Amino acid sequence: MKDKNILITGGTGSFGHQIVSQLIETVKPNRIVIFSRDEKKQYDMQNEFEGQNDLIEFIIGDVRDYARIYEATKNIDVVYHAAALKQVPNCEFHPFEAVKTNILGAENVRRAAIENDVDVVVAVSTDKAVKPINAMGMTKAIQERIMLNETNEKWNTKFICVRYGNVIGSRGSVIPFFKQRIEEGKFLPITSYEMTRFLLRLEEAIDLVFKATIEGETGQLFVKKMPACYITELAKVMSKAITKNEDYQIKDVGIRPGEKIHEVLVSEEEMRRAVETETHYVIHPFGKLEKPHLMSDLNEYASNNTKMLNEDEIVSLLKQDGWV
Repeated sequence: MKDKNILITGGTGSFGHQIVSQLIETVKPNRIVIFSRDEKKQYDMQNEFEGQNDLIEFIIGDVRDYARIYEATKNIDVVYHAAALKQVPNCEFHPFEAVKTNILGAENVRRAAIENDVDVVVAVSTDKAVKPINAMGMTKAIQERIMLNETNEKWNTKFICVRYGNVIGSRGSVIPFFKQRIEEGKFLPITSYEMTRFLLRLEEAIDLVFKATIEGETGQLFVKKMPACYITELAKVMSKAITKNEDYQIKDVGIRPGEKIHEVLVSEEEMRRAVETETHYVIHPFGKLEKPHLMSDLNEYASNNTKMLNEDEIVSLLKQDGWV
């Protein structure tokens, strides 16, 4: 990716900030284009990277607008497609808005990349796209199908997806929400005491994206193995670490619309066309893999059958990014 022109849709979010920092430090691209619809976040990001004005370009626009994303992808080599509506309750209450951004927006990015002969498009997906029960997951599942469709093989552009669970500290993550409520002295709401979630540091998520960029082929989906924890345990650990109170108030408030008890990163069907390594799964397109290459005997890879973090491991993970 050295000396390449790179476009990041939804580039003012936590993913965009992290990948820009790592691109500057390690890759030395020719140009980085940040494409997003939030002018305030673009202004803040311009100030944050004010010493990089010759490298970073900012474009106001929405992936729903094909003409605008077509302009943005001109002379681009690599596209990281991270623009999405991500909050489960918002997508449940406004499902067609999720359709317009997560589905129609993805198709706009795909078409624009083909028209402008982009080398690689890597789309960022979520565990909620697997066996989806909510509008956010359903629209992200369709986004995956759009990007990984076998008809894309006839174009010069490679289309690859990455899929991961909750990124620690990202927008919509439970961790900054818990931290704010603890600092305000409010109780921590738990939607189910049985709920488990994958946890991944943002830096590791970016590493997965780079791996897919370099190694991936059209139609492949990259999944990083990651640990998980009980959300109740996370709430106890955070409140104890911040307040030193071992009995901080935690309440069961009930499942929200569209929530699962456990998340799945690789479904049973996908396991039949997956290659497994010590650290990753690579899911191949239908008919491209004669038989799966699996190291484990799991039927599916879920947040309740992966490595579960204990209290000390949760604290260590949170400390790495300054959350406790």
